[in-house]
Amino acid sequence: MVRDRKIKKVMRSKPTIEGAGVHLRRAFGAGEVPMFDPFLLLDDFRNNDPQHYLKGFPWHPHRGIETITYVLKGNVEHGDSMGNKGAIGSGDVQWMTAGSGIIHQEMPKGDESGRMGGFQLWANLPASHKMMGPRYRGLVTSQIPEISVGKGVRIRVISGKVGTTRGPVTDIVTDPEYLDVTIPAHSEFTHPTKQGHTVFAYVIQGEAMFCREKDPFTYEMEGANYFDMERRPLIGDAGLVLCDRGEQVTVSTEERSVRFLLISGKPIGEPVAWYGPIVMNTQDELEMAFDEYRKGTFIK
Repeated sequence: MVRDRKIKKVMRSKPTIEGAGVHLRRAFGAGEVPMFDPFLLLDDFRNNDPQHYLKGFPWHPHRGIETITYVLKGNVEHGDSMGNKGAIGSGDVQWMTAGSGIIHQEMPKGDESGRMGGFQLWANLPASHKMMGPRYRGLVTSQIPEISVGKGVRIRVISGKVGTTRGPVTDIVTDPEYLDVTIPAHSEFTHPTKQGHTVFAYVIQGEAMFCREKDPFTYEMEGANYFDMERRPLIGDAGLVLCDRGEQVTVSTEERSVRFLLISGKPIGEPVAWYGPIVMNTQDELEMAFDEYRKGTFIK
């Protein structure tokens, strides 16, 4: 019998400021390590005020991780120490493996109306791959397959597999799956997940019930407890659902449709030494990385 994943934890992303003054919402970060292993951080940088994002993320280093940027609105101009440069536009994905070290910048520009929207996910690398050669993958929206399943469910497959459709991002050590799912009202979607993998969903728009969880429960929302005793626990915009162990995830809607990111990956299970944009396994490795950055020997 196929076992449904249940809800392990529900949170709501919280406002924070990063880079040179970018206002965003953090769904999870260093405080949740190792709960989301192999993932380290998810930032939601949707914003309609250019003054809150134009200063961007000037030149900074990364080592030991992968950064995955998915843009919904506007564009992000970027450049890096490997000579890559360009813009990530609406519907595009940048999958960057920092490995042994990369220095880059990301500068959000917004669309003609000043709207900016997207997400950045950080995925950890195991010790065996921390110092691998850095690589960059830029995918334009036309390279990402969008399919329909069931009754009106639409899915953009960035990595992983839905039915016979595979995403264009492959050969990643943590075996990630990254889906952008839209479910119409009064519908249900079930997706198989690999046993042992960490699975979470982040709601972009609308609301839905996750994991067939019909019992009322308490969850964190803006630092306060929210307890709903009379209706199903519908998770709305900026809500994050971390799933427990199992073999599939079920999401259902009532009066409203929902759009969400469904992300999973194979846990690494190693110590995490993390400061700023660099994530290693030990404090000594972390100090060495910053020492090399100061001395100008960071890039290998």
